[in-house]
Amino acid sequence: MHPHPTTQARHWDGSPLAARRHRSLRVSATSPSRLLRSGQHSRCRACGNRIEWFQRDNHRPIALHPAELAAADVPASCRWHLSCGIAHRYSDNSAWCRIPHAVLCPHRTVTPRLTPRLDETRRQLAVRTRTLIDTGLFTPPAPPPRPPEKAAEHHITRPVIQTLCTRYLAAQPLHLIRCVAQTRSRRRCPSTVLHPTTPVGTWTLLPTTPTPVSGHARRQLALP
Repeated sequence: MHPHPTTQARHWDGSPLAARRHRSLRVSATSPSRLLRSGQHSRCRACGNRIEWFQRDNHRPIALHPAELAAADVPASCRWHLSCGIAHRYSDNSAWCRIPHAVLCPHRTVTPRLTPRLDETRRQLAVRTRTLIDTGLFTPPAPPPRPPEKAAEHHITRPVIQTLCTRYLAAQPLHLIRCVAQTRSRRRCPSTVLHPTTPVGTWTLLPTTPTPVSGHARRQLALP
């Protein structure tokens, strides 16, 4: 395999400056690949960078990075080469190779240990993705919906209190409930109902069904 440097002028995102004239497409009957060569260019849905689609020897497609890289900078497990339009996952003993885009995609988690040259290429793709997002040319996919959280196994006890002949489901433990009595300055009492300095009230165990309450019971606790 020999390197094929790009001589055509391109934009910052890798697209050509001059649009090519459209031509009719057809697949040669003697071609081992049934993929239209002029239709192989695309963009990654995860990061927006350019990719090239090829068929593998098992007829499954694979997205490759559009540029050739030095084989010395690519791990052996990531080296691919092209032969008659088919992508093969082994080296052809040349100084250049192709690499899957999934290895360099900034949206994916890197599994193999990359060389400094590949780390720099991946960083450049990440910067290009950020520029595409900032200019409105690319919208990243929405994250998958998070599974519903399981209900807490422990039971939170919420007391039912009766104040001024009305029962309430307390939103906090009993020792944090604020007193509803009015002070001499006509302000609400700042203490809690179980504060040690407050006068001792009357606490009576009541059923949850409606029942008449005596007038002298000012503070009562009703439990289900």
